[in-house]
Amino acid sequence: MNSENVQTKWGQFISLIIVFFFWGFVGSANDILIPVFKKVFTLSQVQSQLVAWAFYAAYFVGSIIFFLVSVKVDVLQKFGYKKTLSAGLLVSAFGSFLFVPAATMESFGFFLTALFIVGLGFSIQQIVANPLAIKMGSPSTGAHRLTLAGGINSFGTTVGAILLGIALFGMGDNKTTTLSLEDIKLPFIILGIAFIVVAIFMNFSKIENPPKIEVSKIEVTHEKFSVFDYPQLYLGMLAIFIYVGTEVTIISNLPALLHTNEFGNILEDSISPFIALYWGSLMIGRWNGGVNVFNTSNLINTALKFIVPALAFGVIIGANIFAGHDVSAFYIYPLWILLFIGVSFVGGKNAGKTLMLFGISGLTMMFAGLVCPDPSIAKFFFISGGLFCSIMWPAIFDLAIAGLGKNTGKASSFLIMMILGGGVIPLVQGVICDLDLTNPEGILGITYTHFSYIVPLLGFAYLAFYGFYCPKILKSQGVSHVEAETVGH
Repeated sequence: MNSENVQTKWGQFISLIIVFFFWGFVGSANDILIPVFKKVFTLSQVQSQLVAWAFYAAYFVGSIIFFLVSVKVDVLQKFGYKKTLSAGLLVSAFGSFLFVPAATMESFGFFLTALFIVGLGFSIQQIVANPLAIKMGSPSTGAHRLTLAGGINSFGTTVGAILLGIALFGMGDNKTTTLSLEDIKLPFIILGIAFIVVAIFMNFSKIENPPKIEVSKIEVTHEKFSVFDYPQLYLGMLAIFIYVGTEVTIISNLPALLHTNEFGNILEDSISPFIALYWGSLMIGRWNGGVNVFNTSNLINTALKFIVPALAFGVIIGANIFAGHDVSAFYIYPLWILLFIGVSFVGGKNAGKTLMLFGISGLTMMFAGLVCPDPSIAKFFFISGGLFCSIMWPAIFDLAIAGLGKNTGKASSFLIMMILGGGVIPLVQGVICDLDLTNPEGILGITYTHFSYIVPLLGFAYLAFYGFYCPKILKSQGVSHVEAETVGH
């Protein structure tokens, strides 16, 4: 049977995307924990960013461990996808339960350790779930399945912040600004139990392991692989590092920005709507890209490019209203969404052009947020960075692995390791924020916390450069044009 005609195994795939939801849920929950830990433990801004460091460093460490183990034994071939995925879920469950003793001991270091272990489990899940989703049907529709999974991931990031905000601060008339580490215990106990339930479900589900791949000895060569032989790869590794770091740093430092007098001194209990809007912006972008999954006429496809983002924005507003948040200030945000839709039409499916245009757009939004005299508008320029980050991951990946042939797998593992940027770049921005402690007069008429958004501005600048320059590298190598698939990270 021709592999191109294999139908997607929807029952199995729907079971798998639960894992993608968890990744998003915990990722956005970190952004609620950052201001909470900062206040409870009296941390500087750079110290509070250790939350992001612990989580994303775990991806790097987990990927290296998995890679080293795989040198000796092919884990996925030996133990199977289901068992390996279940093991990753159990590791994350263990990390979730460690939040209980961490809260009892009131230890920030213990919390970071717990979060690191959750991230280790996620690194295993990432390594397994992404290729498994691709293999659940025809290879030609593999990227589309990842698109749908990325949409679920983004939905998790959107509701995660709201649900954890409710768990910590309540909702409606019962809302409180009092912070207690005891309140953190129950959400993470529930999360740990959910990980175990899903692990058991996965282990006994009908999800099939893909056929084992027999490697012919004839194919084995003694050629050494070096990333420095491929400029598209090593520049792409830096692009992934900067992309993830830029995506994370915008939101990780947003609570500190909104807490300044300049931006209205918004307290911890009122942060979650803005976090939900940021991660929801990535959801809008990925749902918009997901429209290409459906085989429709050009007219319907164009209409869906407007309708689907509107529905996604409605989900964000509805979830916040359910939580009792006043989101009347958000009704201006569709202006940024329309700008995003326009840029996406111009970019089309060309990976380099898309990345360049979205990089320039993100840079423009960060610059506008820095110079806008009205903080009530400026914050939306920063938040809109989520829209322009939303579909960068696949464009970078497509460009970075183009022309690598048999070395594509090795290159992909190096690219995944660069998720470490999500832990490093927020620390850099946090250092700039902390200059307000010793220099209250600020810089250029704004606070250093406000000025710190020069960091994502520079990040978008490099991503625009990579989108412009990499196609020229590929052309010089005789590599044919690549198109971007709308897969989200």
